[in-house]
Amino acid sequence: MFNLILFGPPGSGKGTQAVKIAEKYNFAHISTGDIFRSEIKNKTELGLKVQEVIEKGELVPDELLVAILDNAIGKYSDVDGFIFDGFPRTLRQAGDFDSLLTSKSQSVSLVLALQVDEEEVIKRLLIRAQLQGRKDDTEDVIRNRMVVYHTQTSPLIDLYTAQNKYEVACGSGTIDEISENLYKIIDKHF
Repeated sequence: MFNLILFGPPGSGKGTQAVKIAEKYNFAHISTGDIFRSEIKNKTELGLKVQEVIEKGELVPDELLVAILDNAIGKYSDVDGFIFDGFPRTLRQAGDFDSLLTSKSQSVSLVLALQVDEEEVIKRLLIRAQLQGRKDDTEDVIRNRMVVYHTQTSPLIDLYTAQNKYEVACGSGTIDEISENLYKIIDKHF
C-alpha cells in the first residue's frame, strides 16, 4: 500500500492536487479538513469541538485526529494507496501516524511538499474565503495559521528528510503544470 503525505502550508493547493493524484493513481484521498468541514456542517459533537478550535486558527488535538484517520482508512479496501492531505502536522502526530500505519503493516511511502510563497498563500486563502464563504479564512486567522504551520509543522521536514521520504515540488503555476511536476516525483517512488 502506497501512503503519500501531501505537505505544505494552508492554501498551497494540497486539496486540489490531492484529488487529481487520487484519481490518477487509484488512491483514497483522506483530507482531515474535508472530514472536519463535513462534521461542522452536520453539527455533530465532533464538528462543534472542531469548529471552536479552527475558528481560533489552532490545530485539532492529536488523539482526535488519529482516531478519525483510523476510521477513514478502514472505509477503503479497493485502492492502491492513500493520499493524506493535512496530516500529520506535528512531530507527535507523525509518531502517532507511524504507529497507526505500523499496526496495519504499512509505513509512509513519500512526503511531497508543495512550496508556495507565503504572501501568495495568504492571497489565495482570502480569495477562497470570499468564493466559498469560509469564515475560518480571515486575514488574522490565516496569518496565525501560517505561524502555527511554521512552528509546529516545519520540523517534519527534518524528520522525513532523514528518512529519505521528503521531496519538494513547486506549488506555483497552473493546476496542470503543478500536477505534472507532482506526477513525475510520485512515479519515481511508486
